[in-house]
Amino acid sequence: MTFDVVRTVLRGTGALLLAAAAAAAVPDARAAVAGGEGEVNIVAWAGYIERGESDKAYDWVTGFEKETGCKVNVKVAGSSDEMVALMNQGGFDLVTASGDASLRLVAGGTVQPVDISKISNWSTVDPRLQSAAWHTVSGKHYGTPYQWGPNVLMYNTNAFPTPPTSWSVLFEPQNLPDGKPNKGRVQAYYGPIYIADAALYLKAKKPELGITDPYALTSDQYAAVLDLLRTQNKLVQRYWNDANQQVDDFKNEGVVAASSWPFQVNTLQAGGAPVASVVPDEGATGWADTTMMHAKAPHPNCAYAWLNHSLDPIVQGDVAAWFGSVPAVPAACSASALLGPEGCKTNGIDNFDKIAFWRTPVAECEGGKTCVPYAKWVEDYTAIKGGR
Repeated sequence: MTFDVVRTVLRGTGALLLAAAAAAAVPDARAAVAGGEGEVNIVAWAGYIERGESDKAYDWVTGFEKETGCKVNVKVAGSSDEMVALMNQGGFDLVTASGDASLRLVAGGTVQPVDISKISNWSTVDPRLQSAAWHTVSGKHYGTPYQWGPNVLMYNTNAFPTPPTSWSVLFEPQNLPDGKPNKGRVQAYYGPIYIADAALYLKAKKPELGITDPYALTSDQYAAVLDLLRTQNKLVQRYWNDANQQVDDFKNEGVVAASSWPFQVNTLQAGGAPVASVVPDEGATGWADTTMMHAKAPHPNCAYAWLNHSLDPIVQGDVAAWFGSVPAVPAACSASALLGPEGCKTNGIDNFDKIAFWRTPVAECEGGKTCVPYAKWVEDYTAIKGGR
């Protein structure tokens, strides 16, 4: 064999070795990003984590999985109480907790403070949310803000040719604009935090009660709210906790008005249903959700990778476009083609100061008042839903 032939063979062998090494480096690089963990388990609201299965345009999971090697497993929860229960069971890394769950998770030691130095996108978060009371305790951040928005009044436009202006259509017996009674045609939210919606309504309707904060109710104020909810119980077709079930109820079960989320509104409108939404004159409760990490997260590296990914402006904007929410990252308002230049305004970015954001009611209220704690809310709302 001549020297040129040997050199050619060696050169070819070297090229093959280099190619093999390069190919092997790909999974190694992904493993370095995620610590070789391979997956991340997330408890989330319906519509919060999409991989293109509902609509190919909405996918903020596939790219993350390819980049990090972390497979995203999602458990959809229908209420904050279910989220707390699932996190208490363990086995999950992250949860997209609303304000009526977040402090319960902190107080119970279920979630851990996050190291924001490991989250390069932290600086992009809306300053109003960076140290929000529902995830910041003693200066420590127990998660990263995700999305926020109001609990809207969703209605059938055939039953309401003009938008309803009051939550009374859900709380009090009456004929609706289509001439039919509201009994059996309206829905209320399943979770005990819905007591705050009734309190917000009475704050406007009965100012003599002196309600200033729907999450801080004295015993007398609370009793009046429960009376209203007992009246409502005779009207509701269902206490909803499954977003997709509510969509089906509006399409097939004759429901024409309900408390809801923008996600259901968007889903129904995309399917051509005669549905719209409004924030009535009394205002609205709302949610500002935080992605929180379990104190014993089995895949912490993948969890941190997701926390950072979730704050990417394009991801934030795409989530907002799909869910009908407002992104926690203001730059998302101009970064996402799916959201569009007017998307944040349409979804209510200017309403931040008008929303009574969900939070866990406690016994010790501001001003030295004694208020009804959340455990009592759970007990009494369960009884009301059961007709008691």
